[in-house]
Amino acid sequence: MVTLGLLSALRERGTVVQPFKNGPDYIDPAFHAAAAGRASFNLDSWAMDETMLAAIAAHGADADMALAEGSMGLFDGVAAPGACGNGASAELAARTGWPVVLVLDVSGQAQSAAAVAQGFARFSPDVRIGGVILNKVASPRHEALVRAGMEAVGIAVLGALPRRTDLVLPERHLGLVQAEEHSDLSEILASLGQFIAAHVDCDRLRDLAQGGWPAGDPPAITPPGQRIALARDAAFSFIYPHLLSGWRKAGAQILPFSPLADEAPAPEADVCWLPGGYPELHGGRIAAADRFREGLRTFAQDKPVHGECGGYMVMGESLIDAQGTAHRMTGLLGLETSFARRRMHLGYRLARLAAPIPGHAEGTALRGHEFHYATILAQPDSPLAEVVDATGTAVAETGSRRGWASGTFFHLIAEKA
Repeated sequence: MVTLGLLSALRERGTVVQPFKNGPDYIDPAFHAAAAGRASFNLDSWAMDETMLAAIAAHGADADMALAEGSMGLFDGVAAPGACGNGASAELAARTGWPVVLVLDVSGQAQSAAAVAQGFARFSPDVRIGGVILNKVASPRHEALVRAGMEAVGIAVLGALPRRTDLVLPERHLGLVQAEEHSDLSEILASLGQFIAAHVDCDRLRDLAQGGWPAGDPPAITPPGQRIALARDAAFSFIYPHLLSGWRKAGAQILPFSPLADEAPAPEADVCWLPGGYPELHGGRIAAADRFREGLRTFAQDKPVHGECGGYMVMGESLIDAQGTAHRMTGLLGLETSFARRRMHLGYRLARLAAPIPGHAEGTALRGHEFHYATILAQPDSPLAEVVDATGTAVAETGSRRGWASGTFFHLIAEKA
């Protein structure tokens, strides 16, 4: 919420801000884009090597500043490093030289909050704390006490946010309700911007901005085809912005279609890609989408179709929703999944393909991320890949393949260098 408020407030002041998101998140960038007026991109040191990180950061070359939203706690990452780091926000800050603005919940404490901030400031010599924004401040007296503590340890206070219970965004099981589902998103962002502008020194924050990679070109990523039929609606929206940008830079044409509107993939496309999303919330509509289902089956007779997570589940035989109702899916694969018995699957994935998928040859190692609550009831088809987590431990969700159809539970981020 602070990130969105800052993006809105800075944009209102005429500052061109390039938003980024640390780590594997496909919901937050859409909110960033709405607030900043330009596309937001993920930066992930576990999944992306230095070259790719620098190339994606180059999207901000024409901006006045960059603003990256962190993930989890500042120093929280996986135990074993990946492409060039462990995925922590601190790792990104250290590589870029970008200063960190801590957002501290100071409810229930006063001067003690300074000890927490000082601990963050001293934890790593490679990370510079530019200042703090105090959150959930109870009163002017409370703010004065917290500020006194910060002054005593030499940490700048960039703002103090009083408690607000009305500035909220609704959530569901995979995170925030998607940006495209909010009819009043512009009003929400405007309110957040006004709130932040009133309580944060935006000029001082902007003056802190420094660091960054040497200039480079945004990456051209091998597309799955030259004409890509891409499912795109409220049930199929989880795809990383750097992939879409990279595919277009490589010359690919993206042909969106909406399964929820009972649209079939364009027959002139040479590949169909079904991203993740929330098919479990729309099982009945997907089951009733005869034109979509028959069009996809016809397409898959002689052209590749690949699905990720929710898209993979829709390629299966059936999906059981949280209420226990079974919905017929497209039947390109034998996969059967259920949300009636939910179990969280979360973490980075490294997969070595046992068969090709669109854009990637057999034997290619792919880095990705898995986050879903589906339980597999049946998966009778051939495994698509050998999959391990960030520690190298084997993962049972191998994906599957049948004919021209393939799918995985993880979302592709990058090829392993």
